[in-house]
Amino acid sequence: MSFFKIDERLKALAEKAEQLCAPSFEQIRRTAEYNGEKVLAAFINNGVAEMHLKGTTGYGYNDVGRDKLDEVFAEAMGCEAALVRHSFVNGTHALSTALFGVLRPGDTLLCVTGKPYDTLSEVIFGDYGGSLKEFGVKYAQIDLLPDGTPDYEKIKAAAGNAKVIYIQRSRGYSLRPSLCIDTIEKIVKAVREVNDSGFIMVDNCYGEFAETREPTDVGADLIIGSLIKNPGGGIAKTGGYIAGQSGLVELCSYRLTTVGTGAEVGCSLDENREMLLGFFLSPQTVESALKTSVFACAFFELLGYEVFPRYDEKRTDIIAALKLGNPDALCAFCRGIQKGSPVDSMAAPEPWDMPGYDSQVIMAAGAFTMGASIELSADAPLREPYAVWLQGGLTYPTGKTGILLAAQSMLDGGLIKL
Repeated sequence: MSFFKIDERLKALAEKAEQLCAPSFEQIRRTAEYNGEKVLAAFINNGVAEMHLKGTTGYGYNDVGRDKLDEVFAEAMGCEAALVRHSFVNGTHALSTALFGVLRPGDTLLCVTGKPYDTLSEVIFGDYGGSLKEFGVKYAQIDLLPDGTPDYEKIKAAAGNAKVIYIQRSRGYSLRPSLCIDTIEKIVKAVREVNDSGFIMVDNCYGEFAETREPTDVGADLIIGSLIKNPGGGIAKTGGYIAGQSGLVELCSYRLTTVGTGAEVGCSLDENREMLLGFFLSPQTVESALKTSVFACAFFELLGYEVFPRYDEKRTDIIAALKLGNPDALCAFCRGIQKGSPVDSMAAPEPWDMPGYDSQVIMAAGAFTMGASIELSADAPLREPYAVWLQGGLTYPTGKTGILLAAQSMLDGGLIKL
């Protein structure tokens, strides 16, 4: 029985795509199994108990559940300490907190993977509102090479006096490759050849549990991310994390709350259970998102589109970019994704002037948690090369259906030919 009107030719192409994806799916399964055991061990080793699922109010003193979540998270991420809080409003907030936590006037922030994600622009070099620039923090940038790989020689030439060496793991709104852990390890080694006192910070958004190692396993000092992406497992309603060296995490906690109180205050309300449960589920949720992403790339490559990465390339985050070529195709794709969403499927996405972006953006996200990109979603700025960035998928079967409905939307609009 078919529940959706999908052209039989698209269904046949989907079967062929899944056959192509089989080896990648098996690798993703093995990675998820390893990470699932790792997270389970962190829960057991740190003695998570029923009492830790409850929250606190007010000041949040002696919030044992909040503190236990930090311990579990730190062990699973291979680092000394973590600051995991529902009070981080998004990944950008967590990144901003970390930057302001460890940088001081006169310090240099060196971004070695090109310009950071759009929403950090005002944080770093804005002209008002208390940006890092206004506080006297210097900024330097090393662009990636034309093939999207780091320029190690330039990194070594520039990193000597930098206080923070910043790495963005995912591609953002670009078509360059996301950085695998092996590449991050090479950047760390290049930096340490010339600078053994600077702090290496990684924007880890979209990358958690995509591989068996995290950036902190290969020498990064801090990793930062959002709980409505990978590590929230589709359960956490909001929040983010900062994890790494204990002294640096403490500095970041002072920025989040106040100097002197840091991580000891901040009530968890009723969020502990959902953050712990979401983290427990996250390796398998990431597995579903990765399989959805791989399938989408195989399917749209068979349709004749350029995709990034290709279906058989190694995955290091949950994002795929599909180069659709024109704004009509881009909008039709997003409307199809919306039609395949469990929430707000009846909505019709339209481009809008989204805060923090320099061009109109269209977003499809019928999610249980607003903005949760671990749930199937698609978004894109309306500018060349008219690529759409796809991420998420709480389950693979529903993720696959969403991709097919996106293709059907394009087919209905006469935007693809079979």
